[in-house]
Amino acid sequence: MSVVRPFRAVRPAKELADKVISLPYDVMNREEAASMADKNKYSFLHICRSEIDLPDEENPYAESVYQKAKSNIDQFLKDGILIRDEKPMFYIYRQTMDGRIQTGIVATVSIDDYMNDIIKKHEFTRVEKELDRINHFEVCNANTEPVFLTYRDDENLRALIQKWAENHDPEYDFVTEDKIGHTLWVISDENVNQEISNRFENIPYLYIADGHHRSASAAKVGLKLREKNPQYTGMEEFNFFMAVIFPDNDLKVFDYNRVVKDLNGLSQDEFLMKVKENFTVETASGKDGTAPDQKHTFGMFLGGEWYKLTAKPEIIKDDVISSLDVSILQDYILNPILGIKDPRLDKRIDFIGGIRGLGELKRRVELDMKVAFAVYPVSVSDLFKVADQNQVMPPKSTWFEPKLGSGLFIHEL
Repeated sequence: MSVVRPFRAVRPAKELADKVISLPYDVMNREEAASMADKNKYSFLHICRSEIDLPDEENPYAESVYQKAKSNIDQFLKDGILIRDEKPMFYIYRQTMDGRIQTGIVATVSIDDYMNDIIKKHEFTRVEKELDRINHFEVCNANTEPVFLTYRDDENLRALIQKWAENHDPEYDFVTEDKIGHTLWVISDENVNQEISNRFENIPYLYIADGHHRSASAAKVGLKLREKNPQYTGMEEFNFFMAVIFPDNDLKVFDYNRVVKDLNGLSQDEFLMKVKENFTVETASGKDGTAPDQKHTFGMFLGGEWYKLTAKPEIIKDDVISSLDVSILQDYILNPILGIKDPRLDKRIDFIGGIRGLGELKRRVELDMKVAFAVYPVSVSDLFKVADQNQVMPPKSTWFEPKLGSGLFIHEL
C-alpha cells in the first residue's frame, strides 16, 4: 500500500510559470546554469543553483549558497513570483516530447514508505551528493525539486486523472525552448483528491525512476526533524517528500552511453583482439554508426570507425543484474580490458545520455576520449525486476526524458 498525499504547494504565479521553470539542478555545471539564468530574474536556477548569485563563492556546497537559496525563495514569495496555495491539493503534470505524452500526479509520499521499501530503489547513492541536498532542504525548509517516481499502470487511476484533465482548464500550458510541453492542472475538489489517495492505496509499490539522492536526502531531513520534534504525530509535512508519479506505460528510458579516455596501455589491434574473445565484432555500415537495436548488442566508435559488438551467448547470464547490457559492458570490457573497476569514481570514464545521439559519442572521441560505447536502453520492466529483488543496477544505467521541470512546485516542510 502506497501512501500518497496532496500538499499545499508553493508554485509560480500563472503568468510567470514559463519564465520560472528550469532544468533540474544536477544536469548542468555552474557556468551553464549562470548562462541559462542570465537576464532572467525569474529563473528557478536562482534557487536550485543559487551559487550563480554569489560570484565570489567558488564552493557550491558552502553554507552561503544554501542561505542564498533560502533568501531567494523568500524574495520570490515577497515579489509574487511564487505563490502559496491555500489548501493541500494534488496536481496533474503532463509533459509532451516529440509527440509522446506522460501524465503524472504531483504529490507527497511517505519517508516511512521510503525506509520500508514501499518506495523501491535501484541505485546506490553517494554521501557527498546526499549531504548537499540535505543541507539545501534543511536551510530552505523545503523540498525544492520533486523526485521522479513510477508505478505499474492502473486503469482506474488513469481514468480518474484523465477525466479531471478533460473537464478542466489547465493552470499552466506552455512549451519551453527545448520543445518540451508542460501542462498542469490543479485538482481543487477534495473528494477527487481523496479518491486519488484511495487509488494509490491499492498500488503496492512505487519505484524511483530518477532522484535517488533527493529521495535519500529528503528522508534523512525528515528523520532529523522528527528528532527535533519528539512529539510528532506522523502527519507533519516533514514526514513526507515531494514527487511526480507517472505510470510506467507513459515512460521511455533512453540509453546511457560510455566514453573512455584511453585503452589502458593497449594498442588498437590488441584491444580489438581482447574484445573479440567475448563479442563478435563487425564494422558498422555508415559513417555515423547505428544505435543498438536489440539487447546484448553495442555500438563502438574507435579509431575513426564504428563497430557493432554482439555478446557471445556464453557470457549472457540468467540473473537480472548480470544480463543487463550495462553489466555485460562493465564485466567484459570496461573492467577486465580497460581497467575501469569502479565507474562511479574512475576519472577515465564519462557518461552521455542517449538523448544526445551517437554524434556526441563520436565528437567526444575526436575531442578528448579514445573509445565510445553505445548501449541498448534498459527497460522500465528491467528496473522493476531489479528493484523488486532489492538489487542495485550498475551506476548510470537509466536516462529518462523528458526531465521534470524544476520550479513548478516547492513542498514546505
